[in-house]
Amino acid sequence: MDRNEHTLQILMEEYRVLKAEQSMRIGFRDNLLYVTLGIFGAIASFALTNANGYAALLVIPWVCLVMGWTYLINDEKITAIGRYVRYDLEKRVAALIGGAADEKYLFGWETAHRDDPRRKRRKHTQLFVDQVTFVISGLVALVAFWLLTSSISVFAVILSAMEAVLLIVLGLRITDYADLAKGH
Repeated sequence: MDRNEHTLQILMEEYRVLKAEQSMRIGFRDNLLYVTLGIFGAIASFALTNANGYAALLVIPWVCLVMGWTYLINDEKITAIGRYVRYDLEKRVAALIGGAADEKYLFGWETAHRDDPRRKRRKHTQLFVDQVTFVISGLVALVAFWLLTSSISVFAVILSAMEAVLLIVLGLRITDYADLAKGH
């Protein structure tokens, strides 16, 4: 086996490992939505069925922050893997095979799914869902706490203000990383 064939094998193994990691991260990221909704339901149920349970609503923004940040980091890594395959790995493999294959279709799926005419609408919808799940729901919990609680401590004021600021920062980061560009 010559050096180019050996290098090609290494690059193809890198591709397989990256796609396996990407697939694992997609499953983990998508499950975060369901887990987050389940946690919200449990906390809201406790808060709204216990006479003195409204303070539990202050836990929801923290859940939003932790789960939302974890979701965002995984989503960014998924996108980064795709970008690396499209812009780096594909060029290295094409150079090794001497341009014999049609480079446009070397790793065709990496660009084909980005050319879907409904991609932009789908990405905007996903951005909306992410914002509602991880930002708006946390802010709604804060508003509910403020409306339902008759006596609010200084600690609760500071905590809820800090949570609101952090949720807004999370919302900005989610928008920054939304990958709304069409095509490759």
